[in-house]
Amino acid sequence: MKRRNFIKKASVTGLGIATVSSSLIACKETIQEDAIAKKDEKAVLPVVVATWRFHNATKAAWEVLKNGGTAIDAIEQGCRVEEADVNNTTVGNGGTPDRDGHVTLDACIMNKNGNYGAVVCMENIAHPISVARKVMEDTPHVLLAGKGAEEFAVSKGFVRENLLTASRKKAWEKWKEKSEYKPIINIENHDTIGMLAIDKNGDISGGCTTSGLAYKMAGRVGDSAVIGSGLFIDNAIGGATATGMGEEVLKTVGSFLIVELMRQGRTPQEACEEGVKRIVSSNPNYKNFQVGYVALNKKGEFGSYCIHPGFGVSKYQEDKQTYIASGSYIQKK
Repeated sequence: MKRRNFIKKASVTGLGIATVSSSLIACKETIQEDAIAKKDEKAVLPVVVATWRFHNATKAAWEVLKNGGTAIDAIEQGCRVEEADVNNTTVGNGGTPDRDGHVTLDACIMNKNGNYGAVVCMENIAHPISVARKVMEDTPHVLLAGKGAEEFAVSKGFVRENLLTASRKKAWEKWKEKSEYKPIINIENHDTIGMLAIDKNGDISGGCTTSGLAYKMAGRVGDSAVIGSGLFIDNAIGGATATGMGEEVLKTVGSFLIVELMRQGRTPQEACEEGVKRIVSSNPNYKNFQVGYVALNKKGEFGSYCIHPGFGVSKYQEDKQTYIASGSYIQKK
């Protein structure tokens, strides 16, 4: 190549590099400005969200938040409402028993510091969410099971009571005639209350409580009380909770996945959608069960997504209760 042509091409290339470099710098500055702008956006707080139409629970949690209470107190009080409702056949007192006729309860709670407490397969104690909090605050452990959880609860002043109501006993006895187990999508035989709340200080906490799958095998534990599956909280990012077929949530560590996706920049909605798609892509049987996710970021923005239509979210924010139907992977026909 002649020297003149080489210099000419080098000059053009140099100009191109300079132009590209300038563009990259401008782009970088724009990204930084956007990040600062997003960081400076005012969060709409406090806020509480929960799976399904648990309006009484979100109302109770909101009252705590409205009066200046902490997110962890709001979570406990909100979940206790459903645990005490004998007409809710999937949570607490009045929950549907396992196939041997025992009502066994699972619950967990997680606070702003990442501390966690849980109980699984606990019988005879109506408020597992409160026992889970005691595990978190009063023991060096994070999870107690079965009789150990029950004995611990009694030592903390909780009273034993029969949780199998007459109507649930009758339904169980009828089920025993055929003893067939089949999950029913969006029917109250396997749904949980998962709740996320941010208080006026911007701190987030979460809780999850359930009696699990109706007529499950004795000793079965789902995702609800397992950290990272039924619930995960990171006070720097946000939180997520799950409902539906716990085995599928467990296999994908769904709530942890969703929070990590939000850490990477996904919105709560985008993160929930990806969480569901992970399950769908790994299980060809996905049309036969339901899973739903709810996520909340530190700005008070929420998202939800499920496999089948029919799931939704109760939300209390700015002194207003709303119910939002969730988007779904399978569309309505």
